[in-house]
Amino acid sequence: MLEELRLDSRNIVVTGAGRGLGRAMAKALAAAGANVLVAARTSEQVEQTIDEITTEGGRAEPSLTDVTDSRQVEAMVDKCIDTFGSIDVMISNAGGGGVQGNWDFWEYPDEAFETVLATNLKSNFYCGRAAARYMVESGDGGVIINTSSGTALRGNKSFAYPTAKGGQISLTKSMATMLGPHGIRVNVIIPGFVSQAPAETEQEIELRYQRGQNIPVRRLGEWWELGPLAVFLASDASKYVTGQEFIIDGGGLAGGLGPTGFVPSSEA
Repeated sequence: MLEELRLDSRNIVVTGAGRGLGRAMAKALAAAGANVLVAARTSEQVEQTIDEITTEGGRAEPSLTDVTDSRQVEAMVDKCIDTFGSIDVMISNAGGGGVQGNWDFWEYPDEAFETVLATNLKSNFYCGRAAARYMVESGDGGVIINTSSGTALRGNKSFAYPTAKGGQISLTKSMATMLGPHGIRVNVIIPGFVSQAPAETEQEIELRYQRGQNIPVRRLGEWWELGPLAVFLASDASKYVTGQEFIIDGGGLAGGLGPTGFVPSSEA
């Protein structure tokens, strides 16, 4: 059974792989035998991820890519094919909160909304489309994995971000339905309450501990814990799994924890 989790000779693109959850997934995929194209906008972060992979005996190559630009996404996929020979798995992980501001809903500016949609939702579409085109033409099928957020499943004052993340979930289901006949599986990982990197101070350690007490498992998740889930979804161990949401949040949603950013109220 463990052989089903091996990714030897699989060629994988991971966007947003310069840090945090993306780096953790890229490292885990490489450790399972995959060739990884490390995609992000910041060259220093990309090189750090590649150094960590190659130090552990894996193979990785860089791709400086802004995933909000469809032409750059197409070039990223082309580089994966030119470098490794194919693209077998696309992990669309890049995202972010975009322009920050404490606006009321009726004052929310167009630019802020469009930026968040482009970074999180449109980028998933661009990456999925570019990968699927090659996968269909090759006839070999493939895997597409999107990364959403637990905020997609709650109300939140920063409404553009959960709106875009919720769109990723719907996009995933539609892609799975459309691409399934071509042997392409599409799933979405939904992290929640997960630390992005090791704590750097005692104060941060204590803060994370206190936050973790509100979660059923009594701790925050660690960035590296997304790696095994990514390996499972990219591998043949999940070859009958598509169109599904994989929530990794220590039971936060099940326990009712919802950091909405505001206090719900009902006025008479």
